[in-house]
Amino acid sequence: MSSSQKPESRIHGSKHPLVNRFQEYLGEFVYGGIDGSVTTFAVVAGATGAQLDSAVVIILGFANLIADGFAMSVGSYLSTKSEKENYEKHKAIEYWEVDNLPEKEKEEIREIYEAKGFKGELLEQIVEVISEDKDRWVDVMMKEELEMAEETKSPIAMGGVTFLSFQLFGFIPLLVYVIDYLSPLDTNLFMYSSVLTGTTFCLIGYLKAVVNQTKVLRSILETLFLGGVAAALAYFVGDVLEGLFI
Repeated sequence: MSSSQKPESRIHGSKHPLVNRFQEYLGEFVYGGIDGSVTTFAVVAGATGAQLDSAVVIILGFANLIADGFAMSVGSYLSTKSEKENYEKHKAIEYWEVDNLPEKEKEEIREIYEAKGFKGELLEQIVEVISEDKDRWVDVMMKEELEMAEETKSPIAMGGVTFLSFQLFGFIPLLVYVIDYLSPLDTNLFMYSSVLTGTTFCLIGYLKAVVNQTKVLRSILETLFLGGVAAALAYFVGDVLEGLFI
């Protein structure tokens, strides 16, 4: 692979089959998983720092999973929907301008391609070719003048992927507590939860590196560090509050 090949083409290549298949939604899946695992583990750490019973940890954890997961999915849905609506609004404006202000729009096309280095007869040919097809004309104006790209992802799918990922990864810090509730374990639950969550952070860090085309080790360590800091802060706050109020 040549060093000049763009990151987008590497994503579309065969190096990461998972990205090739789920590229549109993998990024949302990864970031939903990050939020799910970090926030739920922070709840577990805070409850452990406050020396709360396992049943309370489960209640708080699942409350976080459902409430925060739903809030995130709604945010993802509304954000994607807003992007699509904003694009369509500006697209309609461009169609109106092409219909009602064609000479002004042609001049804008001319200025855009003149800035790219085209001159003389070639520049006029470009303007003529673009402006002879209304759809092509508007498409060029959207990309070149407004620098807007059409959002192709479904808002419902984006919200659903976020919610699913949040639940899937966010449940992992709670897993050992649920097992202990069903069949008591004579072990340090928080330690095992930390190990499972740390493994999850590594997986998410890897997927994040794939999505962002960054170094895998750096992404894993970054995710581990941020998740660990969040958990440490929650544990400290829980410990302090437990000493003050309990």
